[in-house]
Amino acid sequence: MARLLLAIAAASLIAVQVIRNAAVSVFAQTSPATAARVWSDHPSSEISTAMTEIGKSARERRPVPPTVFAELEDAALKAPLAAEPFLVRGVQAQLAGDTRLSLMAYLAAERRDPRSLPAHYFLAERFFRTGEARRGLVEVAALTRLAPDGADSLAPYVAAYAKDRTTWPQLREIFRGNPILAAASLATLAHDANNADAIVALADKQQLTAGSAWVQPLLTGLIKADRYDRAQAIWSAVSGKRAARDTIYDAGFADSAAPPPFNWELMSSAVGLAERQAGGRLHVIFHGQQDGLLARQLLLLTPGRHRISMAVAGDPERGRALNWSLRCSGSQTPFTGTSLDALRRQPWSFTVPAGCGAQWLELSGVSGEVEQPSDFTMSALKLSTERPGD
Repeated sequence: MARLLLAIAAASLIAVQVIRNAAVSVFAQTSPATAARVWSDHPSSEISTAMTEIGKSARERRPVPPTVFAELEDAALKAPLAAEPFLVRGVQAQLAGDTRLSLMAYLAAERRDPRSLPAHYFLAERFFRTGEARRGLVEVAALTRLAPDGADSLAPYVAAYAKDRTTWPQLREIFRGNPILAAASLATLAHDANNADAIVALADKQQLTAGSAWVQPLLTGLIKADRYDRAQAIWSAVSGKRAARDTIYDAGFADSAAPPPFNWELMSSAVGLAERQAGGRLHVIFHGQQDGLLARQLLLLTPGRHRISMAVAGDPERGRALNWSLRCSGSQTPFTGTSLDALRRQPWSFTVPAGCGAQWLELSGVSGEVEQPSDFTMSALKLSTERPGD
């Protein structure tokens, strides 16, 4: 009987301990105060309470009480596999200038919890700060896998180091195993045209495509910087097409795969619709309700005389509502233009001025006092350079 009572008592104590432990595990994450009341000296309670106090001190910009660090040290002794006490110790050592101890503490935290975001972050920051880019990028790769929206949040961090050519081999290796991080990082780099070399060097076959998110921002930046030849070279690399000076690409309106700006950008909006049609034709519907752009392409014409001709089919009475124009990149004012009505009757001859490195060829609709829709088809588009005596 005595042995039975002892067994019952022992089982009851074990049950209470299990219940307390489970309660602390639950409340430590959501309600540290409740966890402390359930079991104040449980390591989870101590860690949760201490981390909460550290966060509160940081918000209030005041020193962390020494008792908090003592509590974490006690928790570390009770729960040697917990990562948090080592993280805090690492931060303490880092603030005190003890880089060796801080590294040891962060590595210890990472060993105890390989999924610890703070451990990977502090190690990445430490490695990059000390010039150990390869080790830093390994930590960044881990963060990308573990953190919610990790690729997007870490892309600026990775992009900053991609500007250093010595990191490119490591970045290529990481990007091969993490295409999401690669795409986000390249898109971040693309907002600065000076990163063009880095992007081309780091993009693999999957990223060096016309549909990649970095393509249009980088081309736009290069064009704004008047680096037209570089922009066209990258456009050719991602499109697999060849464009040349003094030509209109896809004059037959057959290639819908190559991206703007060195291919046609065709609009569909409240202004109207421009679309490719079989047989080398461009079909345009202008609603006549408001002015606006319907199609455009960036050309690289050398200064001097040029001529554009095309066949135009549609209502002759509405030919003046649609106009082709050319303006220098960076300028909002066309230096030449012609209506469809005029282009129907004779080729359009014009002079590209000196200093105009690239030109936007644009088709626009101009509304009149009375709303009148227009429907035209253009074909046999041809651009030629005029020679003296032509």
